[in-house]
Amino acid sequence: MTTFTVALLQMASFGLDHEANARKGEEYCRKAAQQAADVALFPEMWNVGYSLNDLDERKLWQEAAIDSQDQFFLRFKRLAEELSMAIVITYLEKWKGAPRNSASVIDKNGDVILNYAKVHACEFALEKNLTPGNDFPVAELHIAKGSVRIGLMICYDREFPESARVLMLNGAEVILTPNACPLDSNRIPQFKTRAYENMVGVATANHASPRGNGHSVAFDGIAYGDAGDERNSLLIEAGEGEGVFLAKFDLDQLRDYRKRAPWGNAYRKPRTYSPLVSMDVTEPFVRPDSTR
Repeated sequence: MTTFTVALLQMASFGLDHEANARKGEEYCRKAAQQAADVALFPEMWNVGYSLNDLDERKLWQEAAIDSQDQFFLRFKRLAEELSMAIVITYLEKWKGAPRNSASVIDKNGDVILNYAKVHACEFALEKNLTPGNDFPVAELHIAKGSVRIGLMICYDREFPESARVLMLNGAEVILTPNACPLDSNRIPQFKTRAYENMVGVATANHASPRGNGHSVAFDGIAYGDAGDERNSLLIEAGEGEGVFLAKFDLDQLRDYRKRAPWGNAYRKPRTYSPLVSMDVTEPFVRPDSTR
């Protein structure tokens, strides 16, 4: 069995204290490596603990932002190589103009193989001060046994079916999703649906209580067994407290399922989907703060 083990690092941050967040993140990565994880997944924007409410002046956003040469980032590159474990590190990223809400996949050799900026920045909230991303890249991550094609979403991205759909079309087998909002009885089934409709594995790591509500969760995307019998695709759902929670994806089973089940890209009709890429917006969805 080819297993892909994702460690969901459910932690409460120290707010804007980069160094304290880095120390805690390193501690949890080491715990994940001790449990033979292939990759450690951070909650959203970990270097500042998603403490955007504390950045009440726009200049403070620039001061809190980092890039790949910052000691915070380099620390996790070195750690990934030391532990021989991939790390998905999240951060407020320096960018030309306004910063970005970003995540990078560092492989077990300490090399960055994928950079992603949140496409669906929350323009109705403080994230209106950020530069959104503009694509959904996918990368091949080499693990202990073989490799896996992974993509990223960040928080609000998962509330749009197009995000996971494009990642599936780009070749993703498992989608990793840093998060910083309540995972509740609406959002968790919604996330499960992203897995079901695209036949992909999904995993999200959320901030722990009291800064978040935890409930980091993963689904393997396999809705039915070989005989067509319904199965539970839930791999793990955490409570509200801190911890390292492991989601173990059976890649052989997932790949077999994707070859025979009717979802994903098997029977789509793209010729009928032109409204999906239209820039037109009509009531009741007109919002003055939407930038499209």
